[in-house]
Amino acid sequence: MNILILGSGGREHALAWAVKQNPKTDRLIVAPGNAGIAALAECADLDVLDGAAVVTFCEENAVDFVIVGPEAPLAAGVADATRAAGILTFGPSAAAARLEASKAFTKEICDACGAPTAGYARFTEAAAARDYVRAKGAPLVIKADGLAAGKGVIMGMTEAEALAGIDEIFGGAFGAAGAEVVIEEFMAGEEASFFILCDGVNALPIGTAQDHKRVGDGDTGPNTGGMGAYSPAPVLTDAIQKQAMDEIVLPTIHEMARRGTPYQGVLYAGLMIENGRARLVEYNCRFGDPECQVLMMRLGAQALDLMLACADGRLDRAQVNWAEDHALTVVMAARGYPGAYQKGSEIRGLSRLPEDSRHMCFHAGTALKDGQIVANGGRVLNVTARGDTLADARNRAYAMIDHLNWPEGFCRSDIGWRAL
Repeated sequence: MNILILGSGGREHALAWAVKQNPKTDRLIVAPGNAGIAALAECADLDVLDGAAVVTFCEENAVDFVIVGPEAPLAAGVADATRAAGILTFGPSAAAARLEASKAFTKEICDACGAPTAGYARFTEAAAARDYVRAKGAPLVIKADGLAAGKGVIMGMTEAEALAGIDEIFGGAFGAAGAEVVIEEFMAGEEASFFILCDGVNALPIGTAQDHKRVGDGDTGPNTGGMGAYSPAPVLTDAIQKQAMDEIVLPTIHEMARRGTPYQGVLYAGLMIENGRARLVEYNCRFGDPECQVLMMRLGAQALDLMLACADGRLDRAQVNWAEDHALTVVMAARGYPGAYQKGSEIRGLSRLPEDSRHMCFHAGTALKDGQIVANGGRVLNVTARGDTLADARNRAYAMIDHLNWPEGFCRSDIGWRAL
């Protein structure tokens, strides 16, 4: 098969790495890709938000299967365009991707199907939102309604923080994503990620993970897009996974189908677990980043077979073959992230890193300049390892980091600490 993956980050590098191992893969193209992806696949200069351009590219390159990595092309309807052209596609329609593109829409779905989630209110004007905060009191969670690249969520632990969050979002900090604000009750507990493939009718759980959102050791400092992750997530026991499927995921899928917008692709349920029960924090309509890296490390070549079964409507005949293993990824970021940071610094030592079924460095934000790999983003590398235990995976990942020479970068030293 000729396969096209859309995206340019660590998630797409991990997807490409897994897909490449499957013998069904003849030609693998990633658009636009990055310096690390270029070592294992063709990279194409393509506007991934332009559905017509993606269709034309697929027709010119005899692409059999399209995997949409990030959320923005999904929200823009790229999967609709490729499906309409008869191209097998992994990723939900724009209508179904509203589960991520609009937090207010997700709350509406939860109300309709009875899925347990935080109490909430939605606002299009700052004054009414401020009045609500003063009436409710802190803690509250303030969210920009739309896509904000993994940001747009402010923890209002005090009334002053909640009010400041409202001003920040309505003040344009997240652009059009902040035209509407959702204010939620603060949910206590432990957060984890649950990944489910859906073909519009059937659903197949394919893994659990936990990520570290805050920039500093001990989960301190500002929120980021994720500084590391590990899989499986011990807090998501078999019993809690069953409860989440029965009370949250399956009712959501049935409600989406009832509305004429069946969900097809990966559904990433962010869950808050307290006292042995899960409530929905949010849905994402793509693999998490950096959670995808640890999932792909554990799934390997079968990831392609599972995505094909999902796109083909054959999930009822698919199964996941799990090894009793663990994977952990450490994000190396440019100094200053998630604030201002410099691009262009050279990363040395990458050639010394092992690349095999237990060790992989996925590139998140890199570029090739004058023959050298340089940093080209905030989150730059995902140093990922697999082991028989989580401690083994952690030790392997940090041993890889010791080989790198990149003084302009940094990482957390405690990824996996909650489980360990």
